[in-house]
Amino acid sequence: MTKRVLTKSIYLKATPAQVWAYLTEPEKLAKWFHKPNTPLTDGDYEMRSAETGDRFMWGTVLSAKPFETLEYTFIITPLADTPTTVRWTLQDVPGGTHLSLRHEGVPDGADAFDLTLAMDAGWDEHLGRLRGDIHDT
Repeated sequence: MTKRVLTKSIYLKATPAQVWAYLTEPEKLAKWFHKPNTPLTDGDYEMRSAETGDRFMWGTVLSAKPFETLEYTFIITPLADTPTTVRWTLQDVPGGTHLSLRHEGVPDGADAFDLTLAMDAGWDEHLGRLRGDIHDT
């Protein structure tokens, strides 16, 4: 089975340092994504459902270069424990930050397409919440 890559890109009226905080600090991640048990800067992490307390997302931070790039493995239950990789790239631009997401290793093929659609829509929803929250600060 081949693997699919999801990519997203948004502009934020915030400095790379502010965006970095929203990508790595548990309290800020909780506002737009999910709250990890530890900052996403080094080592293993996990995120639990706010409703059930069950673990539903986990992985390992592979690289954290403040204000530039953040890369971690991303495993969720619907992927049947298949590791994927999420890479965030922050670029300082006049007036703010250009934030890019590259999510690699998503299962490809017709039988996995519904999962791709769900993950694609999920990233759109999460990035919309990030944009709203970071612009309100």
